[in-house]
Amino acid sequence: MTRRFKWLVVFGVVALLAVGIFLGFGSSRTAPFGKTQLPVPVEVAASRLATVPVYIHALGTVTAYRTVTVEPMVTGPLERVNFHEGQYVRKGQLIAQIDPQPYEAALAQAMAKLAQDRATRTSDHLQAQQNAALVKKGFVSKQQWISAWTTYLAAKALVKQDRANILTSRINLDYTNIRAPISGRTGILQVDPGNLVSPGLANGIVTINRLQPIYVQFSLPQQDLPEINQALSRGPLPVLATIASRSGGRVDAPDAGVVTVLDNQINTSTGTLTLRARFPNPRLNLWPGSYVDVDVEVRVLPRAVTVPTVAVQKGPAGDFVYQVKQEKTGQKLASVRIRPVTVDYENGTLAVIGSGLRVGEEVVTEGTSRLKSGTAIRIAARMKPGK
Repeated sequence: MTRRFKWLVVFGVVALLAVGIFLGFGSSRTAPFGKTQLPVPVEVAASRLATVPVYIHALGTVTAYRTVTVEPMVTGPLERVNFHEGQYVRKGQLIAQIDPQPYEAALAQAMAKLAQDRATRTSDHLQAQQNAALVKKGFVSKQQWISAWTTYLAAKALVKQDRANILTSRINLDYTNIRAPISGRTGILQVDPGNLVSPGLANGIVTINRLQPIYVQFSLPQQDLPEINQALSRGPLPVLATIASRSGGRVDAPDAGVVTVLDNQINTSTGTLTLRARFPNPRLNLWPGSYVDVDVEVRVLPRAVTVPTVAVQKGPAGDFVYQVKQEKTGQKLASVRIRPVTVDYENGTLAVIGSGLRVGEEVVTEGTSRLKSGTAIRIAARMKPGK
């Protein structure tokens, strides 16, 4: 029994040593991971001074500067069309022609009638003069003289009527030549040559739109009226119009224009006020009927402290940023702390900081999801100004 007991004691001691060694080895491997936290890689940007325009955003509709539906002024067969659909035409340019023959004949008839009535007027005038001399000698009665003079006056009036008829005939003949009433781009031809056309033709012959300059009409909430009026009192109100590209993005350079009209009443149904802006439209990016994003520049913030919009975080207590805390400027390893800020204005890229941040202080722009106050960070990149 004694010998067996000794072996049991030796075996127990060996087992305890083995367990101790295993636990010691395990604890020596896990301790560093429990105590050491790897720095979070982030991208940072420095706050800087900038002049920031303040915009009010809206959705606008492009309308032509001038729109005219060309309609025939006389009845007749449409003989020919002198333009191509979509062609730019100038004011006064001959764009179509109605068969002129009936109107040429009417003009010739009116001129012949004038010649006939002129001869009658001359005869009646001579007869009236002769009766005026004879009435003094008693050869004709005064009533005959009055009758002759009345006949002459009627012939004289008839000549004036003939001249008016000739003028009307010439106007109608000129109307057979259909000319562009304004300069602009033609639309789709509504009537083919050979068809009989007349005044009041549905849809007219063609519609001409003037595209340079061009209008954009948009609406804003009535709450923006005081700021709009204040901006208009300082001078022309700048407007930017941006149209979406096929891929869903925006064109590189928006069109710049100015507000020309602020409607004199608010729409009671929608509670909005309507504005119209004029754009030079040099590249013809703006097309009638299209929708555009409108940005109205109501004021400018000079020397504003700005950070990228992505740096501003939303919290229960308000807006804040993760400010970079460094022992030495420019070093890669640092930590962050939460800085409450007030945001006076923000657009798609910049946020204007009213308070809470000074110029030159760095804030985190990428990698904020893993941060809290005091978290160690590694600065992977610094955002360049303007991006």
